[in-house]
Amino acid sequence: MNPKYEVIFLEEAMKFLEAVDEKAREKIIYNIDKSRYMNDPKLFKKLTSEIWEFRTQYRKLQYRLLAFWDKRDKKETLVVSTHGIVKKTSKVPGAEIKKAEQIRKEYFEDEQ
Repeated sequence: MNPKYEVIFLEEAMKFLEAVDEKAREKIIYNIDKSRYMNDPKLFKKLTSEIWEFRTQYRKLQYRLLAFWDKRDKKETLVVSTHGIVKKTSKVPGAEIKKAEQIRKEYFEDEQ
C-alpha cells in the first residue's frame, strides 16, 4: 500500500522531536507514519480550515505536531509539520494554532 502523503518537518518541528524523550519520539514518528496510510482522527486531525495536528498520547502526556498541507505539486502532496507541543489536556491552545498559521504563511511566502 502506498502512503497518501509525504511529511516534512520544518526546523522547529525537528527541534521539538530532538528535545522529547527517545521513547516518546519513537511513538510520535510511528504514529505519523501510520497516519500516512490510514484515515484516523486519533492520529491526524483537522483543527482549523488550514491547520491540522498529528496526535500522540504517551505516558499520560499529549504530544502534538501542528501541520498544514502543501498541495502545489500535483505529483506529491506534502504535509508540513510546523512545530510541536506537549500538554496534559486534549485541547490545543489558540496561541499554538496562530503560531502554526504564521509559520504556514511564511512558508508559502518563502517558496515563491
